[in-house]
Parts: sequence; C-alpha cells; structure tokens
Amino acid sequence: MSRKGDCWDNSVAESFFKTIKYEHLYDFSFKTREHAKQEIFKYIEVYYNKRRRHSYLGYVAPEKFEKIAYA
Repeated sequence: MSRKGDCWDNSVAESFFKTIKYEHLYDFSFKTREHAKQEIFKYIEVYYNKRRRHSYLGYVAPEKFEKIAYA
C-alpha cells in the first residue's frame, strides 16, 4: 500500500466492485442478508471467475483461458 488517499492503490478492487454492481446487484432485490451473500457468492464463483469474458485475458473466459494455457 502507498500513501493514504492514493486512488491507484485499490483500482483493481474498485473496478471489480463497479462490475458486480452494474452486472448483477442492481438487478436484484434481496430479502435477507443471507440471500444477498448467496447471490454474490454465486456471481463470483460460478459466473465471474469461470464464464465471464475478461479484457485482461483477451476477452476469453477464465476456464477457457486455462484450458488453452495448459494445452
């Protein structure tokens, strides 16, 4: 970590939070905290980390990118 208030410190996390809000959370109305936790977990573990195409990976889904890399 660098200086207090440095906007570049947390840019990756901020980008992720923006993505999850726009792609998933704004579409839901959660009944309980537990329901919110389950939906967020599902988004991250099932969709974001496996199927969602990432610009960093050349717009390839992480699962497919790993298969290509190990081939």
